[in-house]
Amino acid sequence: MIAAKLLWITGSLIMGTLGTIHMIYTFFSDKFLPRDGKLAERMDKVSPVLSEQLTMWKAWIGFNGSHSSGIMFIAIINCFLAINYFPLLQKSHFYFLLNIVTLAFYVFLAGKYWFAKPLIGASITLACYVVAYVLVVVNR
Repeated sequence: MIAAKLLWITGSLIMGTLGTIHMIYTFFSDKFLPRDGKLAERMDKVSPVLSEQLTMWKAWIGFNGSHSSGIMFIAIINCFLAINYFPLLQKSHFYFLLNIVTLAFYVFLAGKYWFAKPLIGASITLACYVVAYVLVVVNR
């Protein structure tokens, strides 16, 4: 079942790389700044209905930071479990299917709201996860 394990790890590493790049872009680059500087200024002054203590800019940065860390967490947990406990995981449809559904949602989001690179990365990861799961089910 080495192929399934390697596919799972490969998919997880792809997502971890995307999450890490996203984190770097959020906090250490201008990649997520609006091209219109006035929009960034306005976002820093306008608060959402939810709370006047929050600005749209803080929400934007916070969302991107939490999104990055969530993807990195999923990738790290999946790599760790695959490397250390793959024989145990093979017994759980829930584990595989939960990850596949989560990745399918990321593919949906990437296709509808993001751009080509995250769509490609999430799609490759989803394919790795699906093939790994099929290999596990077929070889039971």
